[in-house]
Amino acid sequence: MVAPDPVDARLLAVLAESGRAAVHEIAQRLGMDPREAAMRLITLSGSGLPLLVGVECDPNGIRRALANAAAYGNYVGGPPSGPYSVHQSGPHHVSGPHQVPYAPQNPPSQPFAAQPQAAPQATWGPPQSAGWVRADQPQPKPFSRTGKIGSTLEADSLEGARLSIQLVEVVDPADFLFTAAGYKLAEGERAVVVHTEVTNTSQVPYTSLPDMYLVLVTKTGETVTKAPVSLSSRPAHKLGAQPGETAGGHTVFVLPDTTEVIQVRWSVRPEVDINTLVWTVED
Repeated sequence: MVAPDPVDARLLAVLAESGRAAVHEIAQRLGMDPREAAMRLITLSGSGLPLLVGVECDPNGIRRALANAAAYGNYVGGPPSGPYSVHQSGPHHVSGPHQVPYAPQNPPSQPFAAQPQAAPQATWGPPQSAGWVRADQPQPKPFSRTGKIGSTLEADSLEGARLSIQLVEVVDPADFLFTAAGYKLAEGERAVVVHTEVTNTSQVPYTSLPDMYLVLVTKTGETVTKAPVSLSSRPAHKLGAQPGETAGGHTVFVLPDTTEVIQVRWSVRPEVDINTLVWTVED
């Protein structure tokens, strides 16, 4: 194979650190456009390197979208714009080992005659949601995406599983639990423990770690990710939940002692999307 140019070399170096990464995350670390990073990785994959770039989707969601488009003839391609940016283009994404949002690239062959154009949001509903149908069709009742401690909110996983998630408890501070498990806090730090329960109310298995993207949101708008520790007295989440199963677990956070936490946020992706849930933490 031909030796990679400096940009390709940087891409490969970042990828080699973990062996598996999302394309948009690699691009963000390098300050690149995700589409350029994806194209470069695809090219490198074809050059003989042990590198695989795959595509993953929600099969049922895609079939429903295509069926609606075929039935009403109103699927419009073209570059993303407005509220349909690359990162909100629907259920299409590249994954395992690389993920990058995908949007149709080919423009429509001809305009629709004698039909008024509806706004994309009114025609299709929120992207990445069950409301991705025509506006003249019955719309499902929207989920509640916000609540308080004790509230149960609903979301859909990337696999299509319907999840009911309850924020059971926020222990702040939880220094006594942290130190009782044999860990030490640095001066000026405190621990917080969040207890959540995830119920899979669908017939589709949920295969992800329930608190993978559970974060704390501070008063200044910053996010605090979970600490890589587990407490014997407060068991951590296990991977996934089968249909009808309720999986509980505790997530540990370590943050500066003076930081004020105002929200707990749960997402199915690293970034905020239509399935993001937010609980307000009151003093």
